[in-house]
Amino acid sequence: MSSPNGPASGLPVRMPRPRQTGRHRRPEPAVAPEGAPALILAVPGTPSSAVRSLAEEVSFIARSELPGLDARIGYLDGADGEFPTLETVLAQTAAERVARYEQAKAAGREVAEPTGPTAVVVPLLAGPDASAEQRIQQAVKDSGTAAERTEVLGPHPLLAEGLHVRLSEAGLSRADRARLFTVATAADGIILVTVGGEEAVQAAGITGMLLAARLAVPVMAAALDVEGSVTAVAEQLRGSGSTQLALAPYLIGPEVADGLLDTAAKEAGCASAEALGAYPAVGKLVLSKYTGALGIVPQQPSQGAPVS
Repeated sequence: MSSPNGPASGLPVRMPRPRQTGRHRRPEPAVAPEGAPALILAVPGTPSSAVRSLAEEVSFIARSELPGLDARIGYLDGADGEFPTLETVLAQTAAERVARYEQAKAAGREVAEPTGPTAVVVPLLAGPDASAEQRIQQAVKDSGTAAERTEVLGPHPLLAEGLHVRLSEAGLSRADRARLFTVATAADGIILVTVGGEEAVQAAGITGMLLAARLAVPVMAAALDVEGSVTAVAEQLRGSGSTQLALAPYLIGPEVADGLLDTAAKEAGCASAEALGAYPAVGKLVLSKYTGALGIVPQQPSQGAPVS
């Protein structure tokens, strides 16, 4: 037992580690520059407590990668109150920025007048969705602020990794512990489903090729919001020799209507993995879009941890 004066005799004492010097020292963790614009996550779909939890977890991952980051959430289909609209969050963020400047001036501090974007809006979308992106752009315009909007998160190798992990969690593939490459797979054909029409299908094909390289099975993209698209791709895969199909949602989650994935899986006659959700790489990619837009912290998301 420990005494009031320290640990009991014979117990090891944890001493602070000396700071390493030279070329082998660990890099100092990056922090958000003072006065940096807020990161606002633009969340599509119908707001709910589950959607909010997902968005908050993604924001938490981004903040943990860049301490001091002001990360907020705006909903495309929100309302003032529990789920604030993107336009409201943008306007509030800009107003707070001006207020801080005015308070600093009133206190007699020498501060530079705010310049540059008031916020950086990052769509919570894995792939392109013209309708959602147009609404985000309109919200930025209607807010009357100098916010900047980034592109969607994909395509990116980390999203292929996330898809692989979700398939593995559903028992539809198995991954090598060391390198995340398939040892054996329960599915011999993957339907990569997305929303956003044909443009989204074409963009998903890039990530699909990366996923196919991991699984060593054919992967074809289909649109959930195009009637007959999933069924047609399922027939094409079966026609080429695949017998055990699986759906891999190239989706974060909120952007797809409830029940649409289950319906597509039944129509295609196959099992489905979960959407990407708050997979750690999603938060890292959100931050990467933010830092890339501002050029403040050169950052490339690293490979995630392997799974079995």
